[in-house]
Formats: sequence, C-alpha cells, structure tokens
Amino acid sequence: MPRAWLLHDYKGYQSLSLEEVPLQEPGAGEIRLRVEAFALNWGDMDLMWDRYSFSFPGFPARVGIEAAGVVDALGPGVRDIALGDRVCTLPYFYYDRGASTESLVIDQRYVARAPAGLSAVEATSIWMQFMTAYFPLDFVRKAGPGTNVLVTAATSTAGSASLQIGRILGATMIGTTRFARNAEYLKELGASHVIIDEPGTDIAAEIKRLTGGKGVDIAFDPVGASMIPRYSRALARDGWIFFYGTLDERFPTALPLVDMFQKNAVFHPYSLFNYVENPAACAQGKAFVYDMFAKGRLSPNVDRVYPMEEIKPAFDYLAKPREKHGKVVISTGL
Repeated sequence: MPRAWLLHDYKGYQSLSLEEVPLQEPGAGEIRLRVEAFALNWGDMDLMWDRYSFSFPGFPARVGIEAAGVVDALGPGVRDIALGDRVCTLPYFYYDRGASTESLVIDQRYVARAPAGLSAVEATSIWMQFMTAYFPLDFVRKAGPGTNVLVTAATSTAGSASLQIGRILGATMIGTTRFARNAEYLKELGASHVIIDEPGTDIAAEIKRLTGGKGVDIAFDPVGASMIPRYSRALARDGWIFFYGTLDERFPTALPLVDMFQKNAVFHPYSLFNYVENPAACAQGKAFVYDMFAKGRLSPNVDRVYPMEEIKPAFDYLAKPREKHGKVVISTGL
C-alpha cells in the first residue's frame, strides 16, 4: 500500500501523520501517478491552520499542489498521456487529494509533461513559482521596457521567479528584502534595484528616487496589510497591485484608498488557481514556461531535498529565515 502524509484537523504541520492508504484507481479523465517527488510551499502551512484562501471539505486530507511522477494507470477517456510518461501536477487546490503521497490520482487537465532534461525533483519545483509570476506580468498586465515592477518579499520562490520573468520581458524590476545579504542574489536573478527593508526605510520614497519620480506600474505583493501602505504613495498612474499572499496575517487587508483614487490604481486579489482552471490561459502559461526552459532562460532552483519520512523537518526549515533560497522538495525514493 502507498503511504501518505495525512492531516486530521487544522493543527499545523506538526500534526501530520504518515499512514498507509488504499491504492486508488483513476476515474474518467483521470490518471494515477507513482509520485517521485513533491514540493512544499508556504501556502501549505497556512492551509494546515485554516488560514488559506481555500479550506478542506473534510478530513483526513493531504496537502501539496506540486508533484512529479510517472503515470502508472489511466482512467477511461484519457488522451495524449501514456503509461510511463513523467508528468507534473499544476498548482491547484485539490481539496483532500493533495500531493503529499506516494500515489496520486488526478484529473489530466491539471498535469503537464515534465520539461525535457529535468529530474523529478527539478520538475516538481518549477510550476508554482513560474506560473504564479507569469500571469500578472505577461497575461493580465503586460510588463516590458518602460514598465517598473515592485516585488515585495523578493527572495520568496514566486518573488524570485517574477524577477527572472520580468528581466526576460524587459521590465525594470525592484525587489525588497529584509536582509542586505540577499541583495546580490536578487540582482543575479534580475532585480535592477534592491531596497533593503530595514527599520525606518521609506519604501515609497526609495521607489520614487529609483524610478525618477514615475513610481511602479505593477506591484507583486504577497505581504499585504503592513506593506501596501508603505509603497502606495509610489504607485504610477494606472498602477496595479497583485495581492497574492498573506505573509502579514492581518486580513482582510485595509487598502490605502486615497492613494489609489489619486493614481487610478487597480487592486487585484490574485490566485494562480483561477488561471490554471482556464484552459486557454493555462495553455499560454505552460507554453511560456516550456519555451523559456527550452531556451535556457529559466532554470529550477532547489534549495534542499528531504526524504519522505522527514516532511516535518522540511517544514521546519521552510518556516525559518534562510540564508539560501529555492524550493524545498520531498523525494519519495520511488
């Protein structure tokens, strides 16, 4: 029987238990994966305390939205996927059928072929960060030469992906970080400027200085309540705020409406899941990622790999401030 990490209540990742579970058969339009690796995300930790934008319909449940594995069973009606193919799950909320398992049944709409040349660990580490960054910068609000983009908490995996994609598109990328030691790392990824967010830093004033007074056309922000008023004075005319996380747990976020009125700004609560669910949008996002990987302009960045049995130490590591950056991945050993 396959094993899975199960959650039985909203008590955080320390309450996860590794259990044997029945081997499931895929239904119509579904495939089954022998999971080789799955990635951890900050959202997993919020979900296990019921602080996420989605909730489980019941327990026991599994967390995880990124897995890579080999197809070992096909349900009726599955097309263009064969037994033995290595595929990745696309980031989506799978309710109680998350990726923290050795065997995963999933609708074929939510999988993508693993990019050529990547290991399972590498392949599972790319879709959440690069797809999350892609849609705000190229699908919804086109970034390019002459566009200033602010990325808060820029060392996060989605933040670092946005710096890389923004650089590819030709935008001027501005990243924030709490630690000066991260500045060179962010510049290597694609930041034109880095703001060290130390106590007393006036982020809006720094943005205006760095942009010659224009401000930022796009803010890509996973922080929320405590961060938005600190840069809202430096929004450019018709600027957009893509709010995609709640690192600041005060929610709902109070908006700086005066600043937004003055700049005709748009506040967009953004979830990647909405675009994965849209077939045309999802296809465009996948095509961009495949193309950039084939051209060598994007690459996986895996920080640490843990064995299946060590998911709790892996979450411990993910939760603390790190001097290294990149995805934290679990290898099942299968």
